[in-house]
Amino acid sequence: MQTLTSRWSNVGKVMQLGLEGVAGATLFALMLLTTADVVGRYFFNAPILGTVELTQQMLAAVVFLSLPVACWREEHISVDLLDAVFPARFIWLRQLIVNLVVALALWVIAGRVWSLAERAFAWGDVTEFLRIPNGYLIYLISLMLFLSALLTLGRAIGYLLEGFGVVERGGPVSPTKPNTDKQQGDTHD
Repeated sequence: MQTLTSRWSNVGKVMQLGLEGVAGATLFALMLLTTADVVGRYFFNAPILGTVELTQQMLAAVVFLSLPVACWREEHISVDLLDAVFPARFIWLRQLIVNLVVALALWVIAGRVWSLAERAFAWGDVTEFLRIPNGYLIYLISLMLFLSALLTLGRAIGYLLEGFGVVERGGPVSPTKPNTDKQQGDTHD
């Protein structure tokens, strides 16, 4: 029988695979569009019309489709200013606080972006040349921000449970699980 942790891990893998797949396909389409536009522009004097708008839309989609995966894996850019201040036994507390603050910030931003999407549809906001409604992309951005907030909150709950000993330690910042990958005496990363 699977444990709750392994079930959540499987859900995370499926979500990650889906979002990375869509983001990767969008990035590949962006690459094909750019290549076709450059070839058409310089060799046939016939650029693809609306390439700038499509590039903007696809680039925003790639970035925000990747955000939930970065939150799930905790692969944000980070500065380790507090590593020396926190004792190893309280790393879970630091991670809990950081993840709660980030989850709250993402939730607030997602709500504001959702309002912008509603306004974009109400005003009929479209791209200048191709007349693509901007609201769809803005809703996608908002949904990805909401998902990122929920995943970050899930990470915070995981750190809370780990800190109180409800779940087994062994996360990426857990000080109690030794790193078996390093050779004895190897002190550098």
